[in-house]
Amino acid sequence: MAALRWSLVFIFAFFGVAKFAAYEAEGVAHTAMHYPLFAWMYPLVGVQGTSNVIGTIELLAGAMIALGALSHRAGLLGGLMGMCTFLITLSFSFGASLWEEGYGFPFMGSTAQFLFKDAVLLAACLTLALHAGHSLRERAGA
Repeated sequence: MAALRWSLVFIFAFFGVAKFAAYEAEGVAHTAMHYPLFAWMYPLVGVQGTSNVIGTIELLAGAMIALGALSHRAGLLGGLMGMCTFLITLSFSFGASLWEEGYGFPFMGSTAQFLFKDAVLLAACLTLALHAGHSLRERAGA
């Protein structure tokens, strides 16, 4: 559990911080600007503002996962937050061009390579959330 926790904290910390950089904000906008969940934010707060919001959410998820080492409630919340972020990024694959042009399945294009790794990260967050939930239930029953 500790290995899952701290590897996820590492991922959320570095990916979250990166969202505050212009290069990452532009990269995120390339995908997220046309996605209904985020499209409304771009006219309101712009490319960098939207990326900052996403980065803040990622940093909060990582912080809650880290606090899960001390508090099962925080761990449960962090695991659920992480699951939400990875479910959202995996949902980008619907309607996206996933296979390498000219080759087709199973030759993944850059979008598929970017998204498919999030399936294992989703499973890791689920594992942490379940562990925290079971621990909370055991403590309540004791």
